[in-house]
Amino acid sequence: MSARRTLRSTVSVEGTALHAGGRVRMALSPAPPGTGIVFRRIDLSACEIPARYDRVSQTRLGTVISDGEGRQVGVIEHLMAAVAGAEIDDLIVELDGPEPPILEGDALSYLRLLEGAGIEEGDAPRSVLKVLKPVTVQSGEARATLHPADAYCFDFEIVFPSPAVGRQTYHWPFSREGFRAEIAPARTFGFVHELDALNKAGLGRGASLENTLAIDGDKVINASLMRFPDEFVRHKILDALGDLALAGAPLVARFEGVRSGHALNNALLRALFADSANYAWMTPG
Repeated sequence: MSARRTLRSTVSVEGTALHAGGRVRMALSPAPPGTGIVFRRIDLSACEIPARYDRVSQTRLGTVISDGEGRQVGVIEHLMAAVAGAEIDDLIVELDGPEPPILEGDALSYLRLLEGAGIEEGDAPRSVLKVLKPVTVQSGEARATLHPADAYCFDFEIVFPSPAVGRQTYHWPFSREGFRAEIAPARTFGFVHELDALNKAGLGRGASLENTLAIDGDKVINASLMRFPDEFVRHKILDALGDLALAGAPLVARFEGVRSGHALNNALLRALFADSANYAWMTPG
């Protein structure tokens, strides 16, 4: 029987917040079985926000969770992807700012932190969420679906007008080893022509050519940072894995995404949980 996993020790890091800019310090600590993933804003009277789909309050250029009283934590998807990729069930994330530090714009940076702290199994069994019926959400040309399957896997397609990206597809069956090698290293990306507007909206202030693949017209300005020729679609899978981790348990399903982003990923979980006939909680033997 699979057991719930947490960290062996606390690990901390300091870095720049992607959207808010400025420095933020983060500590990742062990938590008792059944805690789940909990974010704690120590700069706001230590308010706690569970990492759950129903706590998502914004999805513009990142997934934001809130306590319902205006206190929030943004851009959690990269860290949540690393947590899901390492199959960690219980964790306390302490922050002295509004977002986890962006680090290298990937999930590998967080995964290395988790591995450095050590990961251990407890005695409590690990539950999974098995999808029983297809669930689909759509917005324009974008679509996301959870299909019944025997194991967790991803199929993703993206299409961008820039030749630097174009059309990319990727199939990825979930595994810890596969996550570390194929998905976790993929960096976030953005378009140079959108940066001024984002900055005026208070977003992207911590983006740099060291943590974000910058697309300008038909080329990637900092292409030397690229780790894969199809890095963009791999990063979209990274985002989807992090967003779907807000289900509160590993999924047993096939995720199919076509131009899907944070908003549709969250809408997909809301649609899944809207009907109890869509899923079943299971404890693998």
